[in-house]
Amino acid sequence: MDNKKIVKISNIVGLVSISLLIYWVFIFISITVFGLKVFRENITESFYLSIVGILALMSGALMINIMFNLTKIAAHFDGEPVKSTGPRVKTSTWLIILSFPVIFGLLFLGNWYSSYKKEQYLVSSAKKMIHDYPAMIKELAEYRFDTNYLKKTDNIISYLEKIDKNFPAIKIIRQDTIGANTNFLCFESGMEYVKTSKTNFIYSCSSTERDYLNSVYAGSHPTPKFEANGGNYELYYPVQAGKNTIILYFAERQRYGKIGS
Repeated sequence: MDNKKIVKISNIVGLVSISLLIYWVFIFISITVFGLKVFRENITESFYLSIVGILALMSGALMINIMFNLTKIAAHFDGEPVKSTGPRVKTSTWLIILSFPVIFGLLFLGNWYSSYKKEQYLVSSAKKMIHDYPAMIKELAEYRFDTNYLKKTDNIISYLEKIDKNFPAIKIIRQDTIGANTNFLCFESGMEYVKTSKTNFIYSCSSTERDYLNSVYAGSHPTPKFEANGGNYELYYPVQAGKNTIILYFAERQRYGKIGS
């Protein structure tokens, strides 16, 4: 292999490496700034490792510059005219520039698909629970705020969460009154049910979520509600058991790396 081929291969390797690094930094910044959830884990660790690569590429960039000059020198001694790469460079530059919005669009599409798959998983989990454990769902729906109900609910939820290690966290949301005010109470496993004060179980949520919960118990919005935010996935799944209504709440947090989470 002659010197010109070695120089050409080195130039290609260096330029491709720099281009890949630029794309990687662009992807990392995009998913961090816009909270896109595409890659599940090790994003931050991979980015820090790429910093080490930057130091190597800085040396590579200097070598590439020298190699371009060597190419011209080699062509001069061989009596060959130096070929102009102006049009090809311009075309490549435009292709690179146009590729960034395409990559950005693919990241958004990947984020949407991740949320869609998680929604399907949570909905199927809720349906499976209702189908496989109708007696337990019925017991949960027979709501009354006392120690017996809290203890029974604690035992049922603990059991349901343990039967499958991949099952999302489960909570039960129920409408109740505290004084003259209508509130929503939340019950989960590991509850402190010795002191039966309703204020200890108030479910804190946004106004949008509260409007949805109110609509469920008003009978006008029985469909499930799914939300995805910053790697947190939530599903409100209304269940009608006889004359009683409860809302199964499923929550799952997906790891995407320390910064990307």
